[in-house]
Amino acid sequence: MPFTALEFDTDAADLWSDALLEAGALAVDAADPGAGTPAETPLYGEPGEPGVAPWSTARLTALFTDDVAASAALAQAAAALGRAAPACRRVQVEDQDWVRATQAQFGPIAIGDRLVIVPTWCAAPAAGAVAITLDPGLAFGTGSHPTTRLCLEWLQDFLERGATVLDYGCGSGSSRSPR
Repeated sequence: MPFTALEFDTDAADLWSDALLEAGALAVDAADPGAGTPAETPLYGEPGEPGVAPWSTARLTALFTDDVAASAALAQAAAALGRAAPACRRVQVEDQDWVRATQAQFGPIAIGDRLVIVPTWCAAPAAGAVAITLDPGLAFGTGSHPTTRLCLEWLQDFLERGATVLDYGCGSGSSRSPR
């Protein structure tokens, strides 16, 4: 069963995103309208940090169950915002195994000579490697962040086998003894 996606550029991405979700959108994605072109404007840091501003114009893509739901939601969102409905590009999106499609984006990440971050759906690393089983998510990310890599490289180089460590960044502050 295909879904319908509405795509349009706006300078009021937050307002339109909220209104479309309220009107029944299954999901709304905001992206750089210049992505993949020389006009791309990458954002660094976290939202709200000094010096990091969102794009002045964002490309919104809103997903709906079908074309009728998309049209109704767009009209409802426009009315709620007191604005004219924007001109949208309509795209049919085929259903797929979204979890598997997301997982396919992430594989093992080698850290230094011995450590490998391995998502649970991937095969274990070669013999001799130390596997850190970690599924990508909001709390820890993918494990590829430069700070994470540097910490793991430092641990690999300077931590002696059997040492006790305090995982200060884990939230609970649990102590563990590496095997």
